[in-house]
Amino acid sequence: MSSDTAGPVQKTNKADLDWTEYDHEGATFRRKQLGDAVGAEDIGCSLYELPPGNRSWPYHYHTANEEAIYVLAGEGTLHAADGEHPLQPGDYVTLPADESGGHRVVNDAEDPLRYLAVSTMAEPDVTMYPEMGKVGVFVGAPPGGRSGRDFHAYFAEDDEVAYWEE
Repeated sequence: MSSDTAGPVQKTNKADLDWTEYDHEGATFRRKQLGDAVGAEDIGCSLYELPPGNRSWPYHYHTANEEAIYVLAGEGTLHAADGEHPLQPGDYVTLPADESGGHRVVNDAEDPLRYLAVSTMAEPDVTMYPEMGKVGVFVGAPPGGRSGRDFHAYFAEDDEVAYWEE
């Protein structure tokens, strides 16, 4: 099967990509953006490595993007909307694009935790951070570090204004 709009196959190798280091308010990890490296538009994929005793992004869920995690090495815990789930190599977890997909990955073991995070790349997306009381809005490019965004901002969840000023 062929398509007139299909382009050539794009390929990268994790060895060809540098790690991006994150260390913010209890979130310490490394990431290689595999999907971005090949110019993928509709699906994102990143390789993550969490050192022992560290956590990934703050607990959150997306309203437009489904995510999945596949554990490659190490052990940890997935903090999810329905509770805590142990993670080990070979585990595959789906995270729906709604409140039930809320999550944060924690490495509470003694060895590094490596996993792939895969997501749809729909935009606009509103990302909710219930534990922080924040909302993220992404327009022009989805969350995940893509450049060329028309707008992105974070707001306090309870910062409500009236549609019409009175």
